[in-house]
Amino acid sequence: MRLLPFQYAVRNLGRSRSRLALSVAGAAMVSLLILVAGGFVRGMSQSLQASGGDRNVLILGAGSEESVERSEIEASVPGVLEASVPGIRARAGVSYVSPEVHVMLPVAVGGGASSTEAASQPRRQVMLRGVTPAAALVHASVSLREGRWPVAGADEVMVGRTAATVLGVGDAELAVGRTLTIDDRPWTIVGRFDAPGTVVEAEVWLPLADVMTATKRTTISCVVVTLDPYDEQTGQGAEFDDVAAFAMTRPDLELVAMTERAYYGKLAEFHGPVKVVVWVTSALIALGGLFGGLNTTYAAFASRVRELGTLQSLGYRRAAIVWSMVQESTLGAAAGGLLACAVGVVALDGLAVRFSMGAFGLVIDETVVALGLLTGLALGVIGAVPPAVRCLRPSIPEALKAV
Repeated sequence: MRLLPFQYAVRNLGRSRSRLALSVAGAAMVSLLILVAGGFVRGMSQSLQASGGDRNVLILGAGSEESVERSEIEASVPGVLEASVPGIRARAGVSYVSPEVHVMLPVAVGGGASSTEAASQPRRQVMLRGVTPAAALVHASVSLREGRWPVAGADEVMVGRTAATVLGVGDAELAVGRTLTIDDRPWTIVGRFDAPGTVVEAEVWLPLADVMTATKRTTISCVVVTLDPYDEQTGQGAEFDDVAAFAMTRPDLELVAMTERAYYGKLAEFHGPVKVVVWVTSALIALGGLFGGLNTTYAAFASRVRELGTLQSLGYRRAAIVWSMVQESTLGAAAGGLLACAVGVVALDGLAVRFSMGAFGLVIDETVVALGLLTGLALGVIGAVPPAVRCLRPSIPEALKAV
Protein backbone atom coordinates (compact mmCIF):
# COMPACT_ATOMS: atom_id res chain seq x y z
CA MET A 1 0.00 0.00 0.00
CA ARG A 2 1.40 3.36 -1.05
CA LEU A 3 1.34 5.93 1.79
CA LEU A 4 1.07 9.68 1.51
CA PRO A 5 4.28 11.59 2.31
CA PHE A 6 4.65 12.63 5.92
CA GLN A 7 5.21 16.21 4.73
CA TYR A 8 1.61 16.22 3.49
CA ALA A 9 0.32 15.82 7.03
CA VAL A 10 2.73 18.45 8.34
CA ARG A 11 1.75 21.02 5.72
CA ASN A 12 -1.95 20.45 6.35
CA LEU A 13 -1.47 21.52 9.95
CA GLY A 14 -0.68 25.06 8.81
CA ARG A 15 -3.66 25.41 6.49
CA SER A 16 -5.78 26.85 9.28
CA ARG A 17 -3.85 28.43 12.11
CA SER A 18 -6.95 29.04 14.19
CA ARG A 19 -7.97 25.37 13.97
CA LEU A 20 -4.42 24.31 14.82
CA ALA A 21 -4.39 26.61 17.86
CA LEU A 22 -7.73 25.22 19.05
CA SER A 23 -6.56 21.62 18.59
CA VAL A 24 -3.30 22.21 20.47
CA ALA A 25 -5.06 24.15 23.25
CA GLY A 26 -7.76 21.49 23.64
CA ALA A 27 -5.24 18.66 23.82
CA ALA A 28 -3.11 20.68 26.24
CA MET A 29 -6.03 21.28 28.60
CA VAL A 30 -7.07 17.63 28.65
CA SER A 31 -3.47 16.47 29.11
CA LEU A 32 -2.93 19.06 31.85
CA LEU A 33 -6.02 17.80 33.64
CA ILE A 34 -4.64 14.26 33.57
CA LEU A 35 -1.28 15.57 34.80
CA VAL A 36 -2.95 17.31 37.75
CA ALA A 37 -4.91 14.18 38.62
CA GLY A 38 -1.81 12.00 38.37
CA GLY A 39 0.27 14.49 40.35
CA PHE A 40 -2.43 14.66 43.04
CA VAL A 41 -2.60 10.89 43.45
CA ARG A 42 1.19 10.46 43.35
CA GLY A 43 1.71 13.33 45.77
CA MET A 44 -0.80 12.00 48.27
CA SER A 45 0.58 8.47 48.11
CA GLN A 46 4.23 9.46 48.34
CA SER A 47 3.67 11.96 51.15
CA LEU A 48 1.95 9.33 53.28
CA GLN A 49 4.54 6.68 52.47
CA ALA A 50 7.42 9.03 53.31
CA SER A 51 5.90 10.34 56.55
CA GLY A 52 6.89 7.33 58.63
CA GLY A 53 10.40 6.48 59.75
CA ASP A 54 11.85 3.08 58.91
CA ARG A 55 12.62 2.24 62.55
CA ASN A 56 9.86 4.26 64.21
CA VAL A 57 7.10 2.64 66.26
CA LEU A 58 3.90 4.33 67.44
CA ILE A 59 2.34 3.56 70.81
CA LEU A 60 -1.34 4.48 70.70
CA GLY A 61 -4.43 3.97 72.77
CA ALA A 62 -6.24 0.73 71.98
CA GLY A 63 -8.91 1.27 69.32
CA SER A 64 -7.25 4.36 67.85
CA GLU A 65 -5.15 2.64 65.19
CA GLU A 66 -6.71 4.70 62.37
CA SER A 67 -6.61 8.14 63.99
CA VAL A 68 -3.90 9.34 66.33
CA GLU A 69 -6.03 12.40 67.14
CA ARG A 70 -8.56 10.17 68.93
CA SER A 71 -5.88 8.35 70.89
CA GLU A 72 -5.36 8.98 74.61
CA ILE A 73 -2.75 7.31 76.78
CA GLU A 74 -1.33 8.06 80.20
CA ALA A 75 1.43 10.65 80.36
CA SER A 76 3.56 8.13 82.28
CA VAL A 77 3.73 5.69 79.34
CA PRO A 78 6.95 7.14 77.80
CA GLY A 79 8.92 6.57 81.00
CA VAL A 80 7.51 3.07 81.50
CA LEU A 81 8.22 2.17 77.87
CA GLU A 82 11.79 3.43 78.03
CA ALA A 83 12.45 1.40 81.18
CA SER A 84 10.75 -1.76 79.91
CA VAL A 85 11.99 -2.14 76.32
CA PRO A 86 15.75 -2.44 75.80
CA GLY A 87 17.13 -1.55 72.40
CA ILE A 88 15.60 1.91 72.03
CA ARG A 89 18.01 4.12 70.15
CA ALA A 90 19.88 6.68 72.24
CA ARG A 91 22.37 9.48 71.63
CA ALA A 92 24.53 11.07 74.34
CA GLY A 93 22.36 9.41 76.95
CA VAL A 94 19.10 10.77 75.47
CA SER A 95 16.62 8.12 74.33
CA TYR A 96 14.68 8.43 71.11
CA VAL A 97 11.33 8.53 72.90
CA SER A 98 8.96 11.32 71.90
CA PRO A 99 5.65 11.85 73.77
CA GLU A 100 3.28 13.79 71.55
CA VAL A 101 -0.19 15.29 71.42
CA HIS A 102 -1.90 15.48 68.02
CA VAL A 103 -4.98 17.70 67.89
CA MET A 104 -6.89 19.64 65.23
CA LEU A 105 -7.76 23.16 66.35
CA PRO A 106 -8.98 26.31 64.58
CA VAL A 107 -6.10 28.66 63.88
CA ALA A 108 -6.15 32.22 62.57
CA VAL A 109 -3.32 34.37 61.30
CA GLY A 110 -2.77 37.48 63.40
CA GLY A 111 -2.77 38.64 67.01
CA GLY A 112 -5.17 38.11 69.91
CA ALA A 113 -8.90 37.61 69.86
CA SER A 114 -9.57 41.36 69.74
CA SER A 115 -6.99 42.03 67.04
CA THR A 116 -8.41 43.44 63.82
CA GLU A 117 -5.90 41.45 61.80
CA ALA A 118 -6.89 38.17 63.42
CA ALA A 119 -10.61 38.93 63.14
CA SER A 120 -10.30 39.53 59.40
CA GLN A 121 -8.67 36.15 58.81
CA PRO A 122 -10.74 32.96 58.58
CA ARG A 123 -10.02 30.26 61.13
CA ARG A 124 -8.83 27.04 59.56
CA GLN A 125 -8.53 23.63 61.14
CA VAL A 126 -4.81 22.89 61.44
CA MET A 127 -2.99 19.89 62.86
CA LEU A 128 -1.15 20.96 66.02
CA ARG A 129 1.55 18.69 67.37
CA GLY A 130 2.72 19.10 70.93
CA VAL A 131 6.30 17.88 71.19
CA THR A 132 9.38 17.82 73.37
CA PRO A 133 12.97 18.26 72.13
CA ALA A 134 13.09 14.47 71.62
CA ALA A 135 10.85 14.94 68.57
CA ALA A 136 13.89 16.20 66.69
CA LEU A 137 15.50 12.80 67.24
CA VAL A 138 12.69 10.49 66.16
CA HIS A 139 11.52 12.58 63.18
CA ALA A 140 14.66 12.54 61.06
CA SER A 141 12.96 14.20 58.08
CA VAL A 142 12.28 17.37 60.05
CA SER A 143 14.94 20.07 59.87
CA LEU A 144 14.83 23.63 61.17
CA ARG A 145 15.17 26.00 58.22
CA GLU A 146 14.80 29.30 60.05
CA GLY A 147 14.59 30.58 63.62
CA ARG A 148 14.61 28.26 66.65
CA TRP A 149 12.54 25.73 68.53
CA PRO A 150 9.71 27.10 70.72
CA VAL A 151 10.20 27.42 74.47
CA ALA A 152 7.60 25.99 76.84
CA GLY A 153 5.48 28.53 78.69
CA ALA A 154 6.27 31.40 76.30
CA ASP A 155 3.36 30.91 73.85
CA GLU A 156 5.70 30.13 70.96
CA VAL A 157 5.23 27.86 67.91
CA MET A 158 7.07 26.79 64.81
CA VAL A 159 5.36 26.12 61.50
CA GLY A 160 5.94 23.75 58.60
CA ARG A 161 6.76 24.88 55.08
CA THR A 162 3.26 24.18 53.70
CA ALA A 163 1.29 25.39 56.73
CA ALA A 164 0.55 28.59 54.80
CA THR A 165 -1.38 26.53 52.23
CA VAL A 166 -3.55 25.01 54.95
CA LEU A 167 -4.24 28.44 56.44
CA GLY A 168 -4.93 29.94 53.02
CA VAL A 169 -2.40 32.76 53.33
CA GLY A 170 0.84 33.76 51.69
CA ASP A 171 4.13 32.34 52.89
CA ALA A 172 5.18 35.78 54.17
CA GLU A 173 2.25 35.78 56.61
CA LEU A 174 3.93 32.96 58.55
CA ALA A 175 7.39 34.52 58.75
CA VAL A 176 9.37 34.34 61.97
CA GLY A 177 8.06 37.03 64.31
CA ARG A 178 4.46 36.90 63.06
CA THR A 179 1.67 35.59 65.26
CA LEU A 180 -1.06 32.96 65.15
CA THR A 181 -4.26 32.93 67.19
CA ILE A 182 -4.78 29.59 68.92
CA ASP A 183 -7.26 29.13 71.74
CA ASP A 184 -8.02 32.88 71.52
CA ARG A 185 -4.42 33.64 72.45
CA PRO A 186 -1.59 35.02 70.33
CA TRP A 187 1.30 32.65 69.75
CA THR A 188 4.54 33.94 68.28
CA ILE A 189 6.15 32.10 65.37
CA VAL A 190 9.79 31.57 66.34
CA GLY A 191 10.79 28.92 63.81
CA ARG A 192 10.02 27.31 60.46
CA PHE A 193 10.85 23.73 59.54
CA ASP A 194 11.04 21.47 56.50
CA ALA A 195 10.01 17.84 56.19
CA PRO A 196 10.30 17.24 52.44
CA GLY A 197 7.70 15.00 50.86
CA THR A 198 5.69 14.39 54.06
CA VAL A 199 2.40 15.61 55.50
CA VAL A 200 4.29 16.80 58.59
CA GLU A 201 5.21 19.99 56.71
CA ALA A 202 1.60 21.18 57.02
CA GLU A 203 1.61 21.06 60.83
CA VAL A 204 2.19 23.60 63.56
CA TRP A 205 4.49 22.41 66.35
CA LEU A 206 4.49 23.76 69.88
CA PRO A 207 5.70 22.59 73.29
CA LEU A 208 3.89 19.55 74.67
CA ALA A 209 3.07 21.21 78.01
CA ASP A 210 1.53 24.21 76.26
CA VAL A 211 -0.76 22.04 74.12
CA MET A 212 -1.90 20.06 77.16
CA THR A 213 -2.66 23.30 78.99
CA ALA A 214 -4.52 24.82 76.03
CA THR A 215 -6.62 21.69 75.48
CA LYS A 216 -7.07 21.02 79.22
CA ARG A 217 -5.97 17.42 78.96
CA THR A 218 -3.82 15.28 81.19
CA THR A 219 -3.18 12.52 78.66
CA ILE A 220 -1.04 12.41 75.53
CA SER A 221 -1.92 11.09 72.08
CA CYS A 222 0.98 8.78 71.39
CA VAL A 223 4.61 7.94 71.92
CA VAL A 224 7.01 7.68 68.98
CA VAL A 225 10.14 5.60 69.59
CA THR A 226 13.05 4.75 67.31
CA LEU A 227 14.54 1.29 67.64
CA ASP A 228 18.11 0.24 66.98
CA PRO A 229 18.38 -2.70 64.56
CA TYR A 230 18.79 -5.98 66.42
CA ASP A 231 22.34 -7.39 66.24
CA GLU A 232 22.43 -11.16 66.83
CA GLN A 233 26.13 -11.13 67.69
CA THR A 234 25.91 -8.52 70.45
CA GLY A 235 22.30 -9.17 71.41
CA GLN A 236 21.61 -5.45 71.36
CA GLY A 237 18.87 -3.60 69.60
CA ALA A 238 15.14 -4.28 69.31
CA GLU A 239 12.46 -5.16 66.80
CA PHE A 240 8.82 -4.18 66.51
CA ASP A 241 7.75 -7.41 68.23
CA ASP A 242 9.51 -6.28 71.42
CA VAL A 243 7.40 -3.13 71.60
CA ALA A 244 4.25 -5.04 70.64
CA ALA A 245 4.94 -7.52 73.44
CA PHE A 246 5.25 -4.65 75.91
CA ALA A 247 1.86 -3.28 74.83
CA MET A 248 0.24 -6.71 75.17
CA THR A 249 1.71 -7.41 78.61
CA ARG A 250 0.38 -4.13 80.01
CA PRO A 251 -3.40 -4.43 79.62
CA ASP A 252 -3.82 -1.86 82.39
CA LEU A 253 -2.41 0.83 80.09
CA GLU A 254 -4.67 -0.14 77.12
CA LEU A 255 -1.98 0.29 74.50
CA VAL A 256 -1.43 -0.86 70.93
CA ALA A 257 1.81 -0.72 68.96
CA MET A 258 2.21 -0.28 65.22
CA THR A 259 5.00 0.87 62.98
CA GLU A 260 4.79 4.45 61.76
CA ARG A 261 4.83 3.20 58.17
CA ALA A 262 1.86 0.93 58.91
CA TYR A 263 -0.10 3.83 60.43
CA TYR A 264 0.37 6.07 57.41
CA GLY A 265 -0.33 3.07 55.19
CA LYS A 266 -3.77 2.81 56.82
CA LEU A 267 -4.31 6.51 56.14
CA ALA A 268 -3.44 5.91 52.49
CA GLU A 269 -5.99 3.09 52.31
CA PHE A 270 -8.59 5.33 53.98
CA HIS A 271 -8.08 7.97 51.28
CA GLY A 272 -8.19 5.37 48.49
CA PRO A 273 -11.78 6.30 47.44
CA VAL A 274 -10.66 9.91 47.06
CA LYS A 275 -8.08 8.82 44.49
CA VAL A 276 -10.76 6.88 42.61
CA VAL A 277 -13.03 9.94 42.55
CA VAL A 278 -10.17 12.09 41.23
CA TRP A 279 -9.48 9.65 38.38
CA VAL A 280 -13.16 9.21 37.50
CA THR A 281 -13.75 12.96 37.47
CA SER A 282 -10.70 13.53 35.29
CA ALA A 283 -11.77 10.76 32.91
CA LEU A 284 -15.27 12.26 32.54
CA ILE A 285 -13.88 15.73 31.81
CA ALA A 286 -11.35 14.24 29.40
CA LEU A 287 -14.19 12.39 27.66
CA GLY A 288 -16.01 15.69 27.22
CA GLY A 289 -12.84 17.20 25.77
CA LEU A 290 -12.53 14.24 23.41
CA PHE A 291 -16.07 14.74 22.08
CA GLY A 292 -15.33 18.42 21.55
CA GLY A 293 -12.18 17.46 19.67
CA LEU A 294 -14.17 15.03 17.51
CA ASN A 295 -16.51 17.84 16.45
CA THR A 296 -13.59 20.13 15.61
CA THR A 297 -11.77 17.44 13.65
CA TYR A 298 -14.88 16.40 11.76
CA ALA A 299 -15.59 20.00 10.77
CA ALA A 300 -12.01 20.33 9.50
CA PHE A 301 -12.06 17.05 7.56
CA ALA A 302 -15.58 17.59 6.16
CA SER A 303 -14.40 20.68 4.29
CA ARG A 304 -11.79 18.54 2.51
CA VAL A 305 -14.07 15.85 1.07
CA ARG A 306 -13.24 16.87 -2.52
CA GLU A 307 -9.53 16.78 -1.70
CA LEU A 308 -9.91 13.29 -0.26
CA GLY A 309 -11.75 12.18 -3.38
CA THR A 310 -8.95 13.57 -5.53
CA LEU A 311 -6.38 11.61 -3.53
CA GLN A 312 -8.38 8.42 -4.10
CA SER A 313 -8.59 9.12 -7.82
CA LEU A 314 -4.77 9.43 -7.83
CA GLY A 315 -4.49 5.89 -6.55
CA TYR A 316 -4.19 6.32 -2.79
CA ARG A 317 -6.23 3.82 -0.83
CA ARG A 318 -8.57 4.93 1.90
CA ALA A 319 -6.46 3.28 4.58
CA ALA A 320 -3.46 5.36 3.49
CA ILE A 321 -5.53 8.54 3.59
CA VAL A 322 -6.85 7.70 7.07
CA TRP A 323 -3.28 7.07 8.22
CA SER A 324 -2.20 10.48 6.93
CA MET A 325 -5.12 12.19 8.69
CA VAL A 326 -4.27 10.37 11.92
CA GLN A 327 -0.69 11.63 11.59
CA GLU A 328 -1.97 15.16 11.13
CA SER A 329 -4.26 15.01 14.14
CA THR A 330 -1.67 13.27 16.31
CA LEU A 331 0.96 15.92 15.59
CA GLY A 332 -1.31 18.68 16.87
CA ALA A 333 -2.44 16.68 19.91
CA ALA A 334 1.14 15.65 20.71
CA ALA A 335 2.17 19.32 20.63
CA GLY A 336 -0.59 20.02 23.14
CA GLY A 337 0.58 17.14 25.31
CA LEU A 338 4.16 18.43 25.27
CA LEU A 339 2.95 21.91 26.17
CA ALA A 340 0.93 20.52 29.08
CA CYS A 341 3.91 18.51 30.34
CA ALA A 342 6.13 21.59 30.20
CA VAL A 343 3.60 23.57 32.23
CA GLY A 344 3.23 20.69 34.68
CA VAL A 345 6.95 20.27 35.29
CA VAL A 346 7.65 24.00 35.58
CA ALA A 347 4.55 25.28 37.40
CA LEU A 348 2.83 22.33 39.09
CA ASP A 349 5.58 20.06 40.39
CA GLY A 350 5.75 20.52 44.16
CA LEU A 351 2.72 22.84 44.24
CA ALA A 352 1.16 22.55 47.70
CA VAL A 353 -2.45 21.35 47.80
CA ARG A 354 -4.69 21.72 50.84
CA PHE A 355 -6.40 18.53 51.98
CA SER A 356 -8.27 17.18 55.02
CA MET A 357 -5.07 15.71 56.48
CA GLY A 358 -3.16 18.96 55.94
CA ALA A 359 -1.31 19.61 52.70
CA PHE A 360 1.03 17.89 50.30
CA GLY A 361 2.81 18.76 47.08
CA LEU A 362 1.83 17.60 43.61
CA VAL A 363 4.38 15.16 42.18
CA ILE A 364 4.94 15.49 38.44
CA ASP A 365 7.49 12.73 37.95
CA GLU A 366 8.43 10.69 34.89
CA THR A 367 5.41 8.40 35.31
CA VAL A 368 2.95 11.30 35.37
CA VAL A 369 4.70 13.01 32.44
CA ALA A 370 4.50 9.79 30.42
CA LEU A 371 0.78 9.59 31.23
CA GLY A 372 0.28 13.16 30.01
CA LEU A 373 2.13 12.46 26.76
CA LEU A 374 0.16 9.26 26.16
CA THR A 375 -3.05 11.20 26.75
CA GLY A 376 -2.09 13.68 24.05
CA LEU A 377 -1.24 10.89 21.60
CA ALA A 378 -4.45 9.04 22.40
CA LEU A 379 -6.50 12.18 21.79
CA GLY A 380 -4.86 12.56 18.40
CA VAL A 381 -5.53 8.98 17.30
CA ILE A 382 -9.01 8.54 18.76
CA GLY A 383 -10.06 12.03 17.69
CA ALA A 384 -9.05 11.49 14.06
CA VAL A 385 -10.19 8.00 13.13
CA PRO A 386 -14.03 8.39 13.37
CA PRO A 387 -14.16 11.73 11.45
CA ALA A 388 -11.71 10.43 8.82
CA VAL A 389 -13.69 7.24 8.23
CA ARG A 390 -16.94 9.18 8.00
CA CYS A 391 -15.54 11.68 5.51
CA LEU A 392 -14.27 8.83 3.29
CA ARG A 393 -17.67 7.11 3.04
CA PRO A 394 -18.79 8.89 -0.17
CA SER A 395 -17.74 7.28 -3.43
CA ILE A 396 -15.08 8.97 -5.54
CA PRO A 397 -17.60 10.62 -7.93
CA GLU A 398 -19.67 11.92 -5.01
CA ALA A 399 -16.56 13.21 -3.25
CA LEU A 400 -15.35 15.04 -6.37
CA LYS A 401 -18.74 16.79 -6.65
CA ALA A 402 -18.71 17.89 -3.02
CA VAL A 403 -18.65 21.63 -2.37
